[in-house]
Amino acid sequence: MKVMKFGGTSVGKPERMHQVAELITKEVEPKIVVLSALSGTTNSLVQISDKLAAFDKEGAEKIIEDLHIHYKLFINQLLTKEEYRQKALVIIGEHFEFLHIILKISFSEALAKDILAQGELMSTKLFDIYLSEIGVDHLLIPALEFMSIDEEGEPHLPIIRNKLTALLKKHTDKKLFVTQGYICRNSRGEVDNLKRGGSDYTASLIAAAIEASVCEIWTDIDGMHNNDPRIVDKTHPIEELSFDEASELAYFGAKILHPTCIWPAQQTHVPVKLLNTMEPSAKGTTIQQKVFTHGAKAVAAKDGIIAIKIKSSRMLLAYGFLRKIFEVFEKYKTSIDMITTSEVAVSVTIDSDENLKPIVKELEPFGTVEVDHDMTIVSVVGDHIAETRDVLKKIFDTIHDIPVRMISYGGSLHNISFLVHKDYKIQMLQTINKGVFDL
Repeated sequence: MKVMKFGGTSVGKPERMHQVAELITKEVEPKIVVLSALSGTTNSLVQISDKLAAFDKEGAEKIIEDLHIHYKLFINQLLTKEEYRQKALVIIGEHFEFLHIILKISFSEALAKDILAQGELMSTKLFDIYLSEIGVDHLLIPALEFMSIDEEGEPHLPIIRNKLTALLKKHTDKKLFVTQGYICRNSRGEVDNLKRGGSDYTASLIAAAIEASVCEIWTDIDGMHNNDPRIVDKTHPIEELSFDEASELAYFGAKILHPTCIWPAQQTHVPVKLLNTMEPSAKGTTIQQKVFTHGAKAVAAKDGIIAIKIKSSRMLLAYGFLRKIFEVFEKYKTSIDMITTSEVAVSVTIDSDENLKPIVKELEPFGTVEVDHDMTIVSVVGDHIAETRDVLKKIFDTIHDIPVRMISYGGSLHNISFLVHKDYKIQMLQTINKGVFDL
């Protein structure tokens, strides 16, 4: 059995949803299809929550009404038979009735998660109706019946495996299943989610749970490129990546793949393929345990980085100093991307300013704290590039004119990262593309 995940742009228009139906019915292999919300829907639902949190019910109602009109038009173009159109209008109408009801009750974080779940619920129900209209035998299985997270917000794979396996065993006559990405239930049984971009995570978790033959992630790009095609002209898709290489690229800014998607598939050795819904014949990118290509393969950039330097002559040979520094970030659940140390200073980077003020306040007793905003991490990724001399020389020769704030080298065999001001991001990506990839 295989897993196929389609993102918001792949189902964002009626004709694309038609195309998805063609793709999933081409092969006889049993499959589970994971769908995101229609493109733009999640943003609208976030806006509704924001309006309600700000006590702007009129603003929220306007967004709800506009979104409902969009879905009515979508249904009219998706379906051709009046019977199925009416069925779709009734089902979608129930979801918008819920959105109108919430205008009358007190807003809460739990309610916000219920609001966000509507996107995936509606997209899968519409797809379910369309498959029925064209006579495709299938079953819609609600993700809320098997996808769960623990008290820390982490997916509980054994529970997911047991619940999903039991669900599939009840329907051994079915070869095609459709479910929602992103949404789940938390440890309290409430509707929750796997955070932004979590549909990739859903697909990977399902693939791991059923030990799928492959986990296909379908988007509007023909695989992971060696550089950002929105910024750099001459880029090309990478045919193969190891799980480690893909993890580095996803974490450090490659937008096609959610960073959390790799881990579940890697644990169970399920290959992940990144494919293009608009160009289904393109090879795309295959991510697997072992690869046969080496050297620098791609570069990615992560924006919105904040650099924090703690400088203190007292830290020289001070036992436990770094532990105390890290405990501050752990206290505020703030991840560190990069770290460099010297005898008198420690520099770290974070990607969120949510708890920046209290973090800085708690770091000040350790020494002088300097904070730099608007930074970017640029990472060059490839198989064992940290051990490859000619690659290292080529990288450093290429970027010698760009002021680099920090370098992370040796922490990973597959990644060398540079911290630069955001103003140098484009120059850095273009320079590396030419000097390292000869493009």
